[in-house]
Amino acid sequence: MATPRPTTANDAFVLYDLKVEVVATDRPMICNHKAGDYFELKGENLSLPPGQTFAIYPLAALLPLLPAKQRVTHPNDWMTTDADIACPDPHCGALFRISRTAISTFRHAEVTAVPLPPARPRRRRPQVATDRTADR
Repeated sequence: MATPRPTTANDAFVLYDLKVEVVATDRPMICNHKAGDYFELKGENLSLPPGQTFAIYPLAALLPLLPAKQRVTHPNDWMTTDADIACPDPHCGALFRISRTAISTFRHAEVTAVPLPPARPRRRRPQVATDRTADR
């Protein structure tokens, strides 16, 4: 068994847990998905309900978006506001809705072997002379 790496009080970060669900539209779904099918993503772990499958082609199209959806983004960022992704098959009417369901906290030392760089001491900013400080 590997020896756990030490964690520090400041090596924590958060990611959103995600649910990706198949949503029907007015166009027929021709791929191997059904409305309501879903998978969940917590950290790097993807899980499906028992007995359910998920086709690899839409999964391949969704995968590049998921790490960005897991991260905290600006409220005006499209990654925050846009949740529906079209099936990559142009003839299929399915959408995949990516929902942020919870927040999970992870520790850097528990998810990578690469150590954090040493903390740099905070430098004091030089004081800029203004009319007030110049008169002193």
